[in-house]
Amino acid sequence: MEQLIIPETEISRYAEIARQVRINTIKMVYAASSGHPGGSLSAADILTVLYFREMNINPVEPDDPDRDRFILSKGHASPGMYSVLSLRGFFPLELLKDFRRLNSKLEGHVHKGVPGIESSTGSLGQGLGVGVGMALAAKLDKKDYHVFVMIGDGELEEGNIWESMMAGYKFKLNNLIVVLDRNGVQLDGKTQDVMPLHDIPGMVKSFGWNVIEIDGHDIRQIIIALERAKSSKDLPTFIVAHTVKGKGVSYMEGNYKYHGSPPASEKEYHQALKELGGE
Repeated sequence: MEQLIIPETEISRYAEIARQVRINTIKMVYAASSGHPGGSLSAADILTVLYFREMNINPVEPDDPDRDRFILSKGHASPGMYSVLSLRGFFPLELLKDFRRLNSKLEGHVHKGVPGIESSTGSLGQGLGVGVGMALAAKLDKKDYHVFVMIGDGELEEGNIWESMMAGYKFKLNNLIVVLDRNGVQLDGKTQDVMPLHDIPGMVKSFGWNVIEIDGHDIRQIIIALERAKSSKDLPTFIVAHTVKGKGVSYMEGNYKYHGSPPASEKEYHQALKELGGE
């Protein structure tokens, strides 16, 4: 692939969108008194680049048969996902205030009833299998769209992730791109303490996949990795994106307590917004 030139103005634009995604995330979970901020904040930069640069999508025609597909397998990161979709124009920004409220479409885990959501997820480990099916369907239908799947590192403890990895290699799904949000923290502790993952790049390579490692908060690295992945000729690609749980909010960073809990007080809420530049 030729050297990719990315203007600083473009980098800054995506960084600003990701900042707004984080601000919206904090506002949503605090207003709902529930939700998962940690993994939404760690994934914000990647989601922003996918939806505002890399993916062939059209909010006006969300079911275009030639569109790229994205599966948020770690479906609990819905606050970040809903924020990105609203900012991209899939539904009005004002709907975010109804997050997790009775009769709202914006449930705690993403589901197919929301414009722009390709698959209901939440039971961890299943999203990659859905992505394999979509990528295989593209091959059978002779379509050239790509399928992107974001998974969490705690999710790698699920066996069906690795079954799907085998299928991705078997069918040479070069149109399938997995992004691992490697923030090192899950529901009740560090992933390395709960279930050691050892050499993830080496494990993935042993399943026959292309592997790329990046800083998941470096916009330029994210763009370059996704472009490289889309140029793969015969293999699926697995991007290990090293991130920080709760990125941007000091007391949330690396803290498993904020995997699935909002700011614990009004003081914490305002501190989070201040640190994100939203207050």
